Amino acid sequence: MQKALATLFTVGLLTAPAAVAAPLMSAEWAAQACQQWNKTPALTDELADKWIKNDKGRGYKIMQMYRTDCGETTKVEMKIQPQGGKALCTYGGKVQTANLDLAVDYVMHAETKRWREMGAGEYGPMRAMMFGRLQFSGPKGEAMSVMGPFEQFLLIPGKVPGDDACPAK
Repeated sequence: MQKALATLFTVGLLTAPAAVAAPLMSAEWAAQACQQWNKTPALTDELADKWIKNDKGRGYKIMQMYRTDCGETTKVEMKIQPQGGKALCTYGGKVQTANLDLAVDYVMHAETKRWREMGAGEYGPMRAMMFGRLQFSGPKGEAMSVMGPFEQFLLIPGKVPGDDACPAK
């Protein structure tokens, strides 16, 4: 009897459904992307100097993003703040900032296929923007000055699981 129960238990574990990943660029995904940001020294350390300080005295920068094929209404955001000499993500989820200041904040969007390619490291931000694969609004000169860290940001879609279903609006 114990052997039969052990077998059933083992089979149950092997056939149990895997956890379903949240849709790429959903609020749930953005919360996980925020955690990934904080685990990436190129983002937390290299952006802690000049980049994070360009905030017009607000104490934060906002990055909003979405998948073009899912529509602008599915936009999510990440809030980046200076803390302890680092640029840390303190919020990732549904849009909370209705009015962005594009002198300091960013909006990015790309087709799902392109987010996947960038997340896999197939190309970085320069190529993505030059060929129109990543649409970008925000302080362009500032963005050009932080291409190394920005490339690490574009790898997040490859590090944080997300399925291809469009996020709920």
